[in-house]
Amino acid sequence: MPIMRTTLIALSKNRTLQDLIVRIPISRRMSRRFISGEKLSDALAVVKSLNAQGMLATLDHLGENVATEAGAIAAADEYLGALDVLHLAQAQCNVSVKLTQMGLDLGDGFCYANVSRIVLKAAELGNFVRVDMEGSPYTERTLAIYRRLRQRYSNTGIVIQAYLHRSQADVEALIAEGSGHFRLCKGAYDEPAAIAYRERPRVTQALNELTRACLEPAGRAKGAYAAVASHDEDVINFARAYAYQHDVPPTAYEFQMLYGIRRELQTELAQRGYQMRVYVPYGTHWYPYYMRRLAERPANLLFFLRAWVGN
Repeated sequence: MPIMRTTLIALSKNRTLQDLIVRIPISRRMSRRFISGEKLSDALAVVKSLNAQGMLATLDHLGENVATEAGAIAAADEYLGALDVLHLAQAQCNVSVKLTQMGLDLGDGFCYANVSRIVLKAAELGNFVRVDMEGSPYTERTLAIYRRLRQRYSNTGIVIQAYLHRSQADVEALIAEGSGHFRLCKGAYDEPAAIAYRERPRVTQALNELTRACLEPAGRAKGAYAAVASHDEDVINFARAYAYQHDVPPTAYEFQMLYGIRRELQTELAQRGYQMRVYVPYGTHWYPYYMRRLAERPANLLFFLRAWVGN
């Protein structure tokens, strides 16, 4: 199955295939399993439904590797509008942004200024911005921009991918700096063994170690916060057990999952009183995100292929 995963992630970057797939009606319908819709109104409807079920949300306007300043500014403007809409709707929902959508490929200074507009707006509205992590070529630059943001704004956090060898050191350093507000996930890109763990049990172990670093007394004393972003029940049960055994208050961590995946488990955790946040993506640039979701689990790919055959 690793070959299938590698192939699908490679195809997620193929513009020719993207142009073909997004034009096919069945593909667009299938994407709705993981994508709330192409419009902000679609995403807001999903967010309100989740809130009604006792769940929180984070909104992601899909897009990455924007090639022009105008495109990056327009992407940030979309978030500014989304923050206003969320505020007016009194939605329990923050936002997640990818720095390559904000112009990281055009320069760190430009990207920082552009994403700062979103963080400032969120601060004014009492909201929060999560800086997503992308492939390893962007890791160091993403962390650098996050650190710059944290010097001015407290309403922002970062994503850490557990499969990278460097992640334990990154988490420990950010906690020591007082900037340890994390979404902790396994990682969704195809990284080489030289810099990333490739074996599933080792990645799970790494994620649990990061969770422990945030939840242990020393981490919490520094203000560490863990959003444990996984659909793996071994990971979820580890966090639950550690929190229970060490009297970690429920406000010190939360669980996060992707829209359309493990819905029953999302509901169960919310009903048990855990903070459960669902990642709600929307927009027309859904192809790369959708392909990474297919790569994560064979069942997702089989679901997609069955729909194609039945079309």
